[in-house]
Amino acid sequence: MLADYAVRVEYSRGRRHPEPPHPYRNDFQRDRDRVIHSRAFRRLEAKTQVFTRRYSDHFRNRLTHTLEVAQIARTIATQLELNVDLVEALALVHDVGHPPFGHAGEKALDAVMREHGSFFDHNLHALRIVEDFELRYAAFRGLNLTYEVREGIIKHSHDYSIEQFPELAEYLLEQRPPLEAQLIDLADEIAYTTADLDDGYEAHLLELRAIRAGVPVFEGFYCEAEKLWPNVLEKLRFNEALRHMLNRFVGDLIRTTQQRIRAARVRSVDDVRKCPERLVSFSAEVDEQRRQAKAFLYSTLYYSPALDSEKVEGERVIRKLFEFWIAKPESLPSSYREKAGQEPLPRVVCDYIAGMTDNYIYEQYEKYCRR
Repeated sequence: MLADYAVRVEYSRGRRHPEPPHPYRNDFQRDRDRVIHSRAFRRLEAKTQVFTRRYSDHFRNRLTHTLEVAQIARTIATQLELNVDLVEALALVHDVGHPPFGHAGEKALDAVMREHGSFFDHNLHALRIVEDFELRYAAFRGLNLTYEVREGIIKHSHDYSIEQFPELAEYLLEQRPPLEAQLIDLADEIAYTTADLDDGYEAHLLELRAIRAGVPVFEGFYCEAEKLWPNVLEKLRFNEALRHMLNRFVGDLIRTTQQRIRAARVRSVDDVRKCPERLVSFSAEVDEQRRQAKAFLYSTLYYSPALDSEKVEGERVIRKLFEFWIAKPESLPSSYREKAGQEPLPRVVCDYIAGMTDNYIYEQYEKYCRR
């Protein structure tokens, strides 16, 4: 059962290139499957989330993070009676535009592109991937995803202005995205906030004492776990507290969003689009707890001196390779040399680097920059 404000696949605005219906999969299910079978999705397995494999191969990478986001997003969508097929497709595709080396890689690519009068944005790059870079079909370039998935790629986490991005006008930038797209950003935040606390603790970069002091919502649940499980391993009490913290965030997001939908008297997708603000939200209390957890992670983990050397190294590798291919575009693969005749060279080089895994970019660095 879908709510009146859910996106219905039978009312999809369709694909750029019309295709006959599939005998047993709807269009959003087909989009989900196309994402899963794409090369860009497979490459997420070898892209850094926060920790490289130097620490352990137990920690999240960009792919396992994406799967956790999809699981959380499906749960939320089911309770809100939204289109779970669309939500799953959006969750699985939401990070395919990320470059190697996590956010350090994104920062480095954006910096070098700005020196050439442009920029790097992983959402816009993801759209380029599904529209052009993936080559799987004889009839068209890209994955030929439905309008609703392409719109969600652009609008799930960021509002773009039509003045700055007129080329994105078809995506109704002056309107809110459907609820299926809105929930992806906060499902993503729930996933990485709890996962990064877990991985940081496992990596011995975050001490339990510091987490308890810096993340009050975790502390409350940890105290409960101590009372219930006084004789188990500390890590098991940690797991219990973190599980309850995740459940609190998810449950509050569901309840608060339901209240906001009722208060806004939303009855259709058009009503959602016309709302002056996004409806998917935490309560004020839980949003403050989320902010506290996020601030703690930034101050103690993301900017930890223990991770600095790898971030600096990643940024240096990206800059060196970018400068090399700008100076010697003849060293690019033939497909990118062809693109350089149609698009600005900096953008072509940026696209090439952004698609690389951590492993492959190091191979390219050894090949071209250590001669």
